[in-house]
Amino acid sequence: MNLLTLTADGSNTFFNENIGENYHSKHGAVQESKHVFIDAGLKNILGKTKKIEIFEVGFGTGLNFLLTLEECLNNDCELYYTSLEPFPLTLEDIKLLNHHEFVSEETWAIFQKLYKINSPQNSYNNINLHISRATLEDFNPSSKFDLIYFDAFSVRHQPELWSDEIINKTCSFLKPLGIFVTYAITGKLKRAVKAANCTIEKLPGAPGKREMLRATKNL
Repeated sequence: MNLLTLTADGSNTFFNENIGENYHSKHGAVQESKHVFIDAGLKNILGKTKKIEIFEVGFGTGLNFLLTLEECLNNDCELYYTSLEPFPLTLEDIKLLNHHEFVSEETWAIFQKLYKINSPQNSYNNINLHISRATLEDFNPSSKFDLIYFDAFSVRHQPELWSDEIINKTCSFLKPLGIFVTYAITGKLKRAVKAANCTIEKLPGAPGKREMLRATKNL
């Protein structure tokens, strides 16, 4: 069961009772998503290419995709967005959130056209969304990505997704000079990402977290 939760920036999220954690930060769901995935991740890709390929671990409420969609529409770029979500929410569930208030009407309308659980691969103009119910352990993409959003639940609640093996596998999905971003940063995570042939950066974290991690795949 998911319980609607108001966060500090006025945006809602869900508390996942099965996992025991919110989908996004109580300090601000939209604020965190913008800080970690849009500002530290996507904006480093925009302008360098008109075709952006993104891989996300944890589609959840769709907030990261929604904000990414808005940026790509504003910058007239082609988006290929692949996300893993073994337990997807229904569109009716997502509509209970107020995330549509933080984007344009056009962006929200396109999101609703693209998000179809029973038809996981959908396109609208130059926007392409593929949601796979595969686990990260079983997922093997056919191409590499410019950007990875690693947005799994915390290591406390999903430790299996933060193992050295899984981090190495995820980083292997990056193109040379591709970017990996996540809200978390620990010594173990930094070592795992470095071992996956990436150069790491410690960046200021979103409200409620001192630091976050960004990494770039070496040539």
